[in-house]
Amino acid sequence: MIRKFLALGALAAALTATTAGAQDNALVVSTWGGSFRDLIDENIGKEFTRQTGVPVKYVTGGTIDRLNKAKLATTPESDITFTTSHIGWLYVSSNLFEQLDTRKIPNFSHLVDRAKISPYHIGSWAYIYSIGYRPDLVPSSVKFESWNDLWNPALKGKISAPDFDPSHIIAVSAKLSGGDAATWEKGQDKLKALKPNFKAFYTNDANAQQLIATGETPVEVILSMNAYHMASQGVPIKVVMPKEGAVLGVDTMAIMKGSSKTELAYKFLNIALSPDVQSKIVASKKASPVIDNATVSAEDAKLPGVFTTKQQWDSQTIVIDNKLRAEKTAEWRKWFTENIMN
Repeated sequence: MIRKFLALGALAAALTATTAGAQDNALVVSTWGGSFRDLIDENIGKEFTRQTGVPVKYVTGGTIDRLNKAKLATTPESDITFTTSHIGWLYVSSNLFEQLDTRKIPNFSHLVDRAKISPYHIGSWAYIYSIGYRPDLVPSSVKFESWNDLWNPALKGKISAPDFDPSHIIAVSAKLSGGDAATWEKGQDKLKALKPNFKAFYTNDANAQQLIATGETPVEVILSMNAYHMASQGVPIKVVMPKEGAVLGVDTMAIMKGSSKTELAYKFLNIALSPDVQSKIVASKKASPVIDNATVSAEDAKLPGVFTTKQQWDSQTIVIDNKLRAEKTAEWRKWFTENIMN
């Protein structure tokens, strides 16, 4: 009996050591939590492990929290980081990303121009921030053909928008006022005029989905991927493509400077840009593929923000320069808080 216990103990110790060893050899990916972590694991991570035999470990957190943590670290916590295109520039300016050797990413040749963010970080999938609304809770007389329709007096106290990144509505207001993100001050009076129509400002994806799902704010400046997820859950929500275009968002991936697994990291990035993986991301999450040779179903291709042609990328997007956006994010948020939210 004692021998059995000793044998079982030795086996448990060996299994623990094996597991610990596997984790030590894992490729570490920094990303958001929740559905975005699952998106990466289910569509990219598992395929990477299948091809290489190397497990993937995830460290998760908020966009800015992870940036601040990376700035303080003496050695990188992760080998790869996923972040938004503009926050990626803050990593670049802090010398945290490795300059990419695109020769080691064969699928880079199919990357669309809008996803070539910098020599240090590249797109992983794309989406739009646009107008989402509940047709069952909005007067039928209200049409959403233009961003200007948000200013309809019939929408008083019905709209929500993100408080953590007001760049979308700031860029839109500037465009409607004859300017752009670089001359955003031109849209200040226009945006102030929208204040009566705001009911709430959401702090994260879950909060955004709750506001429109419950009907508290039947109109929302919304992330398309969130809207399509809710639609799949039975929420009667519609996403529109305004005639001015929708605000483009590109999530990106990069290799951390100082990683000891750069060759594996390049393999991971190449898998992420493979036609099979990109096609699965579109099918499962209704994101836009960032390569020109992904397979997209006819049904998904009809969705606003799922781009399958260069003409769509060029004509249906409002593009905020990523470096400018990174530089202005704090200033825009301060102005928005003081003048619109208060």
